Amino acid sequence: MGINQKVLLIDAASGYYKIKRYSLKAFIGPVDLGLHLSSKYNSLNIGVGLFAGSIFPGSNRLFFTGFSPCWGGFYISSMGGAGLVFDNLGLNTVSIIGKTPAPSILYLNRIHGEEIEVKLVPVNIHELWEDGRKGVYSLMDYAYDRFGENYEDDPRVLATGPAALATDIGAIVSAPIRNKKVTFVDTWAGRGGLGTKLLSEHGIAAIIYGGTFIDDDFRNRKVADEWFEARYQKKLAAKDFEATTKYRFDPKFDTGGTFGVNYTTLAGGILYFNYKSIYADEEDRLKIHNDFIINHYLKQFNEETIKTKQFKTCGEPCSAVCKKMNNEYKKDYEPYQSLGPLCGIFDQRAAEKLNHHSDMYGFDAISIGGVLSWLMECLDEKLITPQECGIKGLPHYSTKDFSVEASSRNNADVGIELLDSIIGKRGVLDLSTGARRLARHLAREKGRAVIDKLVYIAFGRRGWMVPNQYWVPGVLSPMPIMGKYYMYYGSDFLPPRELGRKNAEHLKSELLLDNLGICRFHRKWAVDALPDIIGTLYNLKEEFTQIIAITATRINSRNASIFWESGRNSDYLHTFLKRKKEIEGDTGKELGKWLDFFNKDKEEAALSYWYEIRKGIDESLREY
Repeated sequence: MGINQKVLLIDAASGYYKIKRYSLKAFIGPVDLGLHLSSKYNSLNIGVGLFAGSIFPGSNRLFFTGFSPCWGGFYISSMGGAGLVFDNLGLNTVSIIGKTPAPSILYLNRIHGEEIEVKLVPVNIHELWEDGRKGVYSLMDYAYDRFGENYEDDPRVLATGPAALATDIGAIVSAPIRNKKVTFVDTWAGRGGLGTKLLSEHGIAAIIYGGTFIDDDFRNRKVADEWFEARYQKKLAAKDFEATTKYRFDPKFDTGGTFGVNYTTLAGGILYFNYKSIYADEEDRLKIHNDFIINHYLKQFNEETIKTKQFKTCGEPCSAVCKKMNNEYKKDYEPYQSLGPLCGIFDQRAAEKLNHHSDMYGFDAISIGGVLSWLMECLDEKLITPQECGIKGLPHYSTKDFSVEASSRNNADVGIELLDSIIGKRGVLDLSTGARRLARHLAREKGRAVIDKLVYIAFGRRGWMVPNQYWVPGVLSPMPIMGKYYMYYGSDFLPPRELGRKNAEHLKSELLLDNLGICRFHRKWAVDALPDIIGTLYNLKEEFTQIIAITATRINSRNASIFWESGRNSDYLHTFLKRKKEIEGDTGKELGKWLDFFNKDKEEAALSYWYEIRKGIDESLREY
């Protein structure tokens, strides 16, 4: 698209729209441009990178940016494959401001280079969410059935669900359309609650888009292969195939995808029953991993998905084929972990049932999994009652007498009841202003134990985020954006200040990918090669590197992270450190020093550890 970023700015309140252009020297991708637009308009921005539609694998990710309803700060969320169709609009970004008078579908179409067609069509979303496949699925079906025939090529639909009205963690979902049907291979921009922003703040329940616009972006495989052969002695396809082994099939583990590889390797690092596993003996965790995961939960996945090769892509041609399916159910590690073992569910049938119900409502699966697991523990320990939550069941929340199928099914049923209550705002379960505020309110009535069981990262006065599902200190770091992989999540011990510096490096590395619209599953070649490619194509290598550094510092300048409010956060770190020494045999002096500190005064040690991480972050992300 030449030397400009082309933005379609839409005022949802009036339907007025216009095209604005921004120089690549100022803004080079959906992140730095989204930060600018969000700061200026409080808009929700949807965009792609410069290589969307090109031959580079993983280059068609669709990015959503804006100020998050749940986190409270600037946030970046993305979904795979949806940028391929977006590129046919001939735009880099759509920026939405204002709010429609009534919930609406935004219709975008561009045919053979003509002016883009923009319509806002009011719909009865409550009626649509109750129709057909229900929730987000019925809304996607409706949008395609009503408008699909207007497109020469298959369009794409973005949809929200009831969670976007009832909570601050509503997600945005999409799925490739094939043979005139919306497929089961749903892709999600979940983290950050930007589905809530799209519907509750802008009044847009769904977006259908597509077109036939063809630009002159880089598509020459011969030139790309020359770059890759010079750098890696391999052609593009071969290097990418090697780099995405984990997500396709890894022969070292005889499984594939994030679900297969992570569950194969977790062993004693597994998390279950709302993180109560951190207090268990290593022997007990290994037994759960072996009996419930290896010999059941993972075994089902390997037999049903891996052996039958039910592998799909997100909608773009890609060798990773990372979407691991079991018929209509897509299996990724973090959703099937947070709405799986974290909730006391170790059976695929039960996990499918709960995950699908959550998805139907349009929740961010990881966030709602953290909330459900917390509520289940509170129910189990009688801190709250089923009647207060508007439900009837009680979870089985102990390994004692736990039946991997029957108890998992029971816990899934309790989870579904809780989801229905959250959407209906029954009893105490009003999540419209977030789980952190609810926990605070309940703790005032029922005691400190309630909030101490909710594992979350706090930001500003109301912001909160359920961490990524790894038992490592990095996922609790005071970074300006959490819940994604903008931090270091390795399992090795690092002194906290060094961890902070490592977090900052990781943020910049991930921003490099996101600002060019590249899927992080391709990071093994992309981080290394893309700056040179930008230099060759646009002669902007130095400017690109500088933009990434400046964007990282500007994001961090809004860092309003708050010290851990939940006691379990401190325990999460303390038990990690103990396990590093006692189980993994790390006898380093620095680790020993921190363990002694925690054993002497846990609260003071946790506060010092948190601040040391923050020092490493801030000293690494200063704008000079």
